[in-house]
Amino acid sequence: MKTGIRAGVILSVMALSACTGQGRKEAGERIITVTIEPQRYFTEAIAGDRFRVVSMVPKGSSPETYDPTPEQLVSLGRSEAYFRIGHIGFERAWMERLMKNAPRTQVFDLSKGVAFIHEEGTMHEGHYHAGGVDPHIWNSAVNAGIMAGNIFRALCVLDKDNEAYYSARRDSLIRRIEETDRIVFNLLKQDGAGHAFMIYHPALSYFARDYGLHQICIEESGREPSPAHLKELIEISTFEDVRVIFVQPEFDRRNAEVVAKETGTRIVPVNPLSYDWNEEMIHIAKSLGH
Repeated sequence: MKTGIRAGVILSVMALSACTGQGRKEAGERIITVTIEPQRYFTEAIAGDRFRVVSMVPKGSSPETYDPTPEQLVSLGRSEAYFRIGHIGFERAWMERLMKNAPRTQVFDLSKGVAFIHEEGTMHEGHYHAGGVDPHIWNSAVNAGIMAGNIFRALCVLDKDNEAYYSARRDSLIRRIEETDRIVFNLLKQDGAGHAFMIYHPALSYFARDYGLHQICIEESGREPSPAHLKELIEISTFEDVRVIFVQPEFDRRNAEVVAKETGTRIVPVNPLSYDWNEEMIHIAKSLGH
């Protein structure tokens, strides 16, 4: 978290943004702010042209550590609502301050109703987020359906007159999610599809739960793996018949390359933070199915 001059600038902009929010409806543009791009995909799918949806965490940045820019804080001050993902690092660090300085912005939690994975900290799968909840709920067809329902209900609170419009668009999104789920399931049940996979940051815990897969994390308690941990990962990769190591754009891939070199495992780039949620889910499944 940044301090000093940077923090002073942010707090000043936050105070300004609280004042600018008063005229947001009168200006004719209605804005909803979300944390990450997959949320924007789901929200735009249901909101249609009734709201403009903006993301706080830009492409290529980690929502675990991202700090908002002054420009984003001004935009937040014009938002009627903030749709939070639930437990991601950015929200845990910033939400209280953001909402204190944007008191007219309503907050809706899209994780309501999700069956959380509570991290146990085991060597194979353990990763530590504040609060002990795995926050990557969006990488799951089951959770995506729950989030769609939460978005629909939030939009009805914000704009009750257009409930029928949002209902039809929600139903269309649900059908898309269900079709994605069917495609992923069929890909993963093919002969030869991998059961275990390795990934640097454990963003696919809920995906793994949905389809009975084993996610193995390269990170060691949220940090770079030690040489001893890397050695154990190489042994686990062989024992579990891991064929794929997923690498994400916001994380260094060097440790994945070390394991891949020793085991002959394929490295596959993925982006669990992609706006194109359905395409990314199918890409992950295809990578495991080959």
